[in-house]
Amino acid sequence: MAPSDYKQTMAERVYLAVDLGAESGRVIAGKLQNGIVSLEEIHRFPNGPINMAGTRRWDVLRLWSDIQDGLTLAARKFGDSIVSVGVDTWGVDYVLLSKSGEVLGQPYNYRDPRTTGMLAHAFTQVAKPDIFAQTGVQFMEINTLYQVIAMQLKDPELMAHADRFLMMPDFFHWLLCGSRVVEFTNATTTQFFHPTHRDWSYDLLRKFNIPTSIFPEVVPPGTKLGRLRDDVIVRTGLPKIDVVAPPTHDTGAAVAAVPTENTGHANWAYISSGTWSLIGVEVQEAVLGPLALELNVTNEGGVDGTYRLLKNVMGLWLVQECRRSFERKGRKYEYAELVTLAQAAEPFRTLIDPNDHEFLSPDDMATAIEAWCRRVGEPIPETDGQLVRCCLESLAFKYRQVLKGIEELTGTPIEVIHVVGGGGKNEILNQFTASASGKPVIAGPTEATALGNVLIQARAAGDIGSLAEIRDVVRHSYQHEMKSFPAHDTAAWDAQYPRFLGLLRKGVI
Repeated sequence: MAPSDYKQTMAERVYLAVDLGAESGRVIAGKLQNGIVSLEEIHRFPNGPINMAGTRRWDVLRLWSDIQDGLTLAARKFGDSIVSVGVDTWGVDYVLLSKSGEVLGQPYNYRDPRTTGMLAHAFTQVAKPDIFAQTGVQFMEINTLYQVIAMQLKDPELMAHADRFLMMPDFFHWLLCGSRVVEFTNATTTQFFHPTHRDWSYDLLRKFNIPTSIFPEVVPPGTKLGRLRDDVIVRTGLPKIDVVAPPTHDTGAAVAAVPTENTGHANWAYISSGTWSLIGVEVQEAVLGPLALELNVTNEGGVDGTYRLLKNVMGLWLVQECRRSFERKGRKYEYAELVTLAQAAEPFRTLIDPNDHEFLSPDDMATAIEAWCRRVGEPIPETDGQLVRCCLESLAFKYRQVLKGIEELTGTPIEVIHVVGGGGKNEILNQFTASASGKPVIAGPTEATALGNVLIQARAAGDIGSLAEIRDVVRHSYQHEMKSFPAHDTAAWDAQYPRFLGLLRKGVI
């Protein structure tokens, strides 16, 4: 569908996306006119965990202040052309509110060590297959279920005072308009949302003695949550606009904006590439059963009741943390410089398992990789370029492994891989992905999360129609940014793949 086929809107319509990532947050204006969408970053601010008495927390009050600063700038620039605002964030983290609306405690960051050992503890209460049958979610200690179990064990008095559980984006929606609901795409990341009942897994929660009364209504993406609070209007100068729940999980928003022409078919895969890499396909129903459990895949909610059958892989966190390690040692690099160093390094010298637990939250990533290589007998990287190339090649091999498992689950061959998100700028990783998998890669748009956020808002306002139309708009608007990477040198990658799989068996998962 061409832009000329859409309803002609002479006036520009503006939707504000609050997009919070693990490293930074942004307020972005999405402008839609005559079937073409464009984005303008209004305000960017830092984010990241803060250390507090040996724990890792989120500074949500500072984030809220930064969000309001961004909304103020947007109000000055766009005024009455602003239609609505919506928030997306990462998954799994949450905020507890008391009955009177007080925030209970400083919200935890998902990398906080309190969940260490919680998987094993949970399995003593409920068998692993039973948890999967009631959730369909990949087992990771960062999941909300294990965070809440840890809180029940270590902070029972806090849980006793909780009246409302909100995921992180829902908390900011509460600050914006007073809504006390949880949006579907983020609810499904908790590992206590039932994939077939499409509601909280109340029986599972009771087995862990978690109070079920704190969990609110779950609403679909595109729900109008209410109008801005009066105090927010005074603080920002915004008109009394709608607050709309986009796909609040950033990957859910990104997948909504994948520029495929094949909505409704599982012959394309996506990689939402950033700090985490989320690799999967879009399906109509959750995929459960013994093989899904064995492959440790996850079923996360999407737009229009779809599910994202995917697996979480550690992603560019590996490179980000190596960069921090280099900087601590006096070697400061831009990301482009690291790519250049990796390109010059010897191929396939060192491989690792990107998803090994040792890489989740190490004190120093470079040291952790060296120790892992020493333990399993891989050559220890000797240069910064070798270390970064090791991370990128290993990620590409991991993507291949995940995609092969998903093809086995769905019975549908994947013909093309769409890479969206900031990691799509990493051309060497895109090429490695194509060569390792033997499938062509289409990279872009990098701003898929913000696009999915604003275009679902536009659909809620009646300015755009179906999910397929949203993807048409993205494709036509960002064709200039999209880049193709054909598979080549596949024989060399095929030869090294068994070695990679062997390392997975050696690693401690």
